[in-house]
Amino acid sequence: MEIKVLGPGCPKCQATEKNVKEAVAESGLDAQVDKVTDIMEIARYGVFGTPAVVIDGKVKCVGKIPEKQEIMTWIEK
Repeated sequence: MEIKVLGPGCPKCQATEKNVKEAVAESGLDAQVDKVTDIMEIARYGVFGTPAVVIDGKVKCVGKIPEKQEIMTWIEK
C-alpha cells in the first residue's frame, strides 16, 4: 500500500502526516508513507487544497486533518 500526504509542510499537513503514520503503525500494515510538497505534483492529483491524503492513487481526503480512526477505515479495506 502506498500512502501520500500532500501539502507544503504547514502545521495542518504535519498533523495529517502524524495521524497517518500513527494509523499505519497501529494497524501493523505494510505501507509506505510519503510526504509530497511539490505544488505541481500535488496538482496532478487534482488537489487544490491541502492537506490531502492519497492511498494507492485514490484521493481520500482534501482540505482537512483526518482523524486517526477515519484513516484506519481507509487502510483496513
